[in-house]
Amino acid sequence: MELNLLEKTELWIENIKLQNANLSTIAEVVADVLEIPRDKVLVVDVRENHITLDILQKTIQAEQVFGKKQQLLKKLSEIPGVNIVPETDIHSEGILGFISLDESEVPQVLARTEKIVDEIKMKIAKRVIVFPTGFEVKRGMIADTNTPYIMQRMTEAGYKVTKGEILDDSADYIAAKLNDAVNSGYGLIITTGGIGAEDKDRTVEGVLLVDPQAATPYIVKYQQGTGRHEKNGVRIAVGMVGNSLIVSLPGPHDEVKLALDVLIRALDEGKSKEKIAQEIAGILRAKLQAAGFKHH
Repeated sequence: MELNLLEKTELWIENIKLQNANLSTIAEVVADVLEIPRDKVLVVDVRENHITLDILQKTIQAEQVFGKKQQLLKKLSEIPGVNIVPETDIHSEGILGFISLDESEVPQVLARTEKIVDEIKMKIAKRVIVFPTGFEVKRGMIADTNTPYIMQRMTEAGYKVTKGEILDDSADYIAAKLNDAVNSGYGLIITTGGIGAEDKDRTVEGVLLVDPQAATPYIVKYQQGTGRHEKNGVRIAVGMVGNSLIVSLPGPHDEVKLALDVLIRALDEGKSKEKIAQEIAGILRAKLQAAGFKHH
């Protein structure tokens, strides 16, 4: 069960005496006991009777930490120059503090924690935020018909939906707002518009900044540099950051309606980001082909 350390990454070992001890070896032993890469543990502070270590990763498996105190103390005591006494203790202000659990309590605590995490994930999965994009929407040049429609459809499907701000045509700005939404606990983040082939279309690029492995299948391809097309085609984007799914849809309302039907069905079926992207792109591609549009 993966747990977020929530920036509480320091681990303190108190009432420990060092005499010509190798700090690198101490860090390596801690990494080995916690079953994480050795380069992810650093000794960051040494005082008269305690040392502080920093875990250089955002998440950790609960099973790697819970109840590991006695095992860690035993391994530390085997290092030359490290003196462990009955008063030696290990603690942290966050998730890492569960290292001090009594080993006999670990199975029950893990079961309770897993249940709580599952409940939180279910609540997060049902929280949606919708972001329209584009200067033409922001300036009131065109009406945003997509956001009200998406909010109504997702509400009818059992989701709790929030209207987000209108995003500027900037990959960095879009990425920042997507990250804010992820950190705010939205399980589904939908954007509309900005996926085209013109120089102002930067939504897909913004998604790729937060999830470099996002699925970005083409709806249509162009010969790059022809007409007003700066890019070689129109793509949608479906990314995943933690428990948050990011879906970037087109701007035209009829295309949003088609894509949303596919999205809601795919969410109900628990499909992967790659499968969701393929199915949305497929139905949009079929619409263009039915209208007689062909790839350049």
